[in-house]
Amino acid sequence: MTMAVVQRVFVTGKVQNTGFRDWAVRRAQECGVTGWVRNLKDGRIEMLIAGEDDAVTAMTEACRQGPPLARVDHLEANADSERVPKGFTKRFTA
Repeated sequence: MTMAVVQRVFVTGKVQNTGFRDWAVRRAQECGVTGWVRNLKDGRIEMLIAGEDDAVTAMTEACRQGPPLARVDHLEANADSERVPKGFTKRFTA
């Protein structure tokens, strides 16, 4: 049996103004994960992804590519303990 995990993910590159957040919401639904995605003022994307280990891995790996207009230069994923909301939502810039 797989274990539920929570990861905080930062994506660097040409990731803002590319539809990344909307893509992430759709992809999260496909992967079966919950959490949120938002732009950061420094140009990165931040996500909190929660779910079964294999689903979180699938979502994280998908983010290494991102949507067609994005260019992902770096992805950093770390375990997190933040409480995750139901569903997967797009948040305002932080």
